[in-house]
This record gives sequence, structure tokens and C-alpha cells, in this order.
Amino acid sequence: MNRNLNILLLAQFLSAFADNAVLFTVIAMVMDTHAADAWYIPAMQASFLIAFVVLAPWVGPFSDTRPKATVLVTGNVVKAVGAGLMLVNVEPLLAYGLIGVGAAMYSPAKYGILPELVSCEHLVKANGWVEGTTILAILAGSWIGAQIADHSVLWALSTVLALYALSALIAVFISRLPPQQRKHTSALPHFAYMLRTLFRHPRGRFTLLGTSLFWSTAAVLRLMLVVWAPVILLTSNTSQIAELTLYIAIGIMSGALLAPRFIPLEHLRRTGMAAFLLGACILLLSTTDSIWPARLALLAIGIAGGLFVVPMNAALQAIGHRTVGSGGAVAVQNFTENLSMLAATGIYTIAAAQGATPVASIVSLGIAVLAISLLGSRHLPADERTVRPG
Repeated sequence: MNRNLNILLLAQFLSAFADNAVLFTVIAMVMDTHAADAWYIPAMQASFLIAFVVLAPWVGPFSDTRPKATVLVTGNVVKAVGAGLMLVNVEPLLAYGLIGVGAAMYSPAKYGILPELVSCEHLVKANGWVEGTTILAILAGSWIGAQIADHSVLWALSTVLALYALSALIAVFISRLPPQQRKHTSALPHFAYMLRTLFRHPRGRFTLLGTSLFWSTAAVLRLMLVVWAPVILLTSNTSQIAELTLYIAIGIMSGALLAPRFIPLEHLRRTGMAAFLLGACILLLSTTDSIWPARLALLAIGIAGGLFVVPMNAALQAIGHRTVGSGGAVAVQNFTENLSMLAATGIYTIAAAQGATPVASIVSLGIAVLAISLLGSRHLPADERTVRPG
């Protein structure tokens, strides 16, 4: 790995650590002040996600018309301001929404800078390192953030604010590469152009739909575990449920590190097998009724998911780098992913309200992933290089 990539990974770890620490800190705050409001935590999560959908037309060009290292710094500063607003008791919905704005700005630069830092041959490996670093930050940030928040919300918010500031400071040392594109005067028409361009590109369409499938599946599965674990595994507290999600995270990190060996860019068709395995493992989870089989099934789900999503991300960045800009491609990706996540969680919420049981919900999710995988296998792109060096 080169110097710039090492600096990026450190900045990303600190920023992702803070993202997950602040999530559990905000939940601790909400539990104290809005315990009776069942709608408040979903609304808070929506306030974070909505920025990725609403700001998608602007954050891509913002990333591609400026040095991406500068965008990384700016995104962390906005996140830090959001955390600071929480420190002075501003409404959490608004403050956490501002952190979502910073995250929406940060994401296109975080992934979009990779094609500028490494060659095409190393793009999957670089994505694997970024995904692995992010998952490690999720594991550490979730657990440590929750522990600090249980002791003191003030200390937790202060820690988050310091981490965002430190991440911004570290990102300053990434080389300022020239902007990839010139400024565009009309963001919405340009975003529509990027959307059309990527969906007309066979591999672009395939990767956008593939990553949307993965993240909407992950979002719904996380909600299902909250209901399924107490009924089937007889878990008695939220920490035990959170522990189950760690096995998915460890699996994704493992799959991300294995992806460069098993699914390089020139063999993108192999992601179809990973998607099929993902659906099969979700069905396997529905058959478990004790803790260790469930943990192993969740680990397998994570591995399949990592093998599936990392090559997809790398392929989309490579396509974006030579068409609409890598930052623009990530912005479009964020738009489609978060829109599908909101839609999938809405469908699940309606199904649960109609009395769908936890096991039936997981079975339905597994069947849906398998069906989409089989349907998508008919439109897999040919095995050829997405982007040729030079």
C-alpha cells in the first residue's frame, strides 16, 4: 500500500469509529428523554439516511470538482459540528441529521479517491482494505461508544467530536490531487445524466442494483434480528442482540479480504454465486434455534455479503472514473442504496404490522434474495476487464 492509501485508511477508521460511537450515544440520549416515543429512534435513523437521498445530486459533483482530500476534511468538519450541536443540547433529530449531511459529503470522496490512488489491478484490494477498516471501526466504535455513553453521554460526545477533528486533521496529509472534473452549473440535470449513464452501462446497472440489493438486505435483516432473537434464541437484552450483529460484521470483513483472491474485476460474474450464497445462508439462519448455529449462519451471511459487495464497489468506481466521475458514481450509488434501504424497511414495517412472524420474515427475505439472484444471473456482464489500464 502507498502512503496516501495508508493515511486514508487511518482517517476512515477514525471517522467510521466516531460514526458508530455517536449512533449509540444518540440512542442512549433518546432512551433517557424519549423513552415513551416508539417512533423517535426510527425517525432519528431516517434523519441520517435522508441526506444521502436528498443531497445525491450535489455531493457527487462536489467531490469530483474539488481535490477529494479536501472533501474528506470538509465532511468530517460538518460531522464534528453536528456532534458539537448535541453537546449544547440541540434537538438530536437535527444534530444527527447534520452528521448525516457530513457523511453524505464524505462518502463519494472516500470511495471516489481510490481510483486516483491505486491502479485498476489493485482496486479490489484497496476496496477490501477500506471495507475491512470500516467494519473494524464499526465493531470497535459500537462497543466502545456504548460503554462510554453508559458512563457519561457528555464524555461520549466529546470523544466523538475529538475523533472527527482528528480524522479531518489526518486527511489534510493526503496528497491534493487535481479535481477530476470541471464544475457543473446545474446539479439536478447533471445528476439525471449520471443516473442515465450508469444505468445504460451494463456493468454500471448491474453493480448499482447489486449493491442496493446487499444494503437493503442488510438493513432489513438487522431489524429482523431485533424481533427474531428474543423469540427464537431467548435473548434477554440488547447487548446480546448487538453481539449477534458482530458476527455479520466479522463475516463481511472476512469476505472483503477474500474478495480480491476469488472475485477480481475481470471475473465479475462470480458475484452471482456470492449473491446466491447470501440468500441460502439467510434461509439457513431461519432454521436455527440455538445460539452457536445462529452465530455461524450470521458469520456465513457476512462472508457471502463481503464477497458480493466489494467487487461491486470496485467495478462501479472503475466505471465511474472513466465516465461520470468516481465521486459522481458513488453519489448515484448512495442514492440508489439508501432509497432501496428506505423502501425495504418500509415494506418490512408494514409486514410486521400485519402480523408477519419473525421466522416467516427471515424466510421471505432469503427467498427474495435467491429469486433476485437467479433473475439477475440471466443478465450478468461478460467476464472481461471493466477498465483497461492506461
